[in-house]
Amino acid sequence: MRGVVQVAGIRDEAEARLCLAAGADLLGFPFRLPVHREDLGEDAAARLIRALGIGGRSVLITYLEEAAAISALADALGTGWAQLHGRIAPGELEALRRARPGLRLIRSLVIRGDDPAEPLAELRACEPWVDAFLTDSHDPASGADGATGRVHDWTVSRRLREATRRPLLLAGGLHAGNVAAAIRAVRPAGVDAHTGLEDASGAKNPALVQTFAAAARAAFREEEIA
Repeated sequence: MRGVVQVAGIRDEAEARLCLAAGADLLGFPFRLPVHREDLGEDAAARLIRALGIGGRSVLITYLEEAAAISALADALGTGWAQLHGRIAPGELEALRRARPGLRLIRSLVIRGDDPAEPLAELRACEPWVDAFLTDSHDPASGADGATGRVHDWTVSRRLREATRRPLLLAGGLHAGNVAAAIRAVRPAGVDAHTGLEDASGAKNPALVQTFAAAARAAFREEEIA
């Protein structure tokens, strides 16, 4: 898992096709959210994933904390991945891994400041049961973890990336203008963008998606050469 580009917050089939054509590897579908509004209904997302045949490239992004509920929702949607943002206990992660060994799990680590102690402890507790980690930003104003449009301290993400054997994806306020610098600073296995690719209406902007994916690809190539 290297050089991955994920685009989250897919609203419809046209957006999915746009992101795939631009070079996105994974498409994220957020559901069961404590703060943000969902981008589309669960039934519509399931139909979209089936119609495009992208189950293996689709990511359930959720704040659910129980293994059975996560598994049921991933099944209903037909996603091959689950990205977990809630305060899920390591025991629930273990139960989910044992029940669904084919479902690839990404554990979100929320960066709240410049102290890596809290996310590092979570990383160590969750590492045996997940396939990858994703670092994301907290918004103290809304209380949101993820989809905040906020950039966190990349040195914390770098330290977390160095501390794990798992691939680490970087999220949090990324867009075409900063993704190359973010990749150079953190050297992640992949990057994720959501709000930084949208216009004022919340729709994905084709130019923003395309330039983000191209900038990320170029930066990953430079890292490989270096």
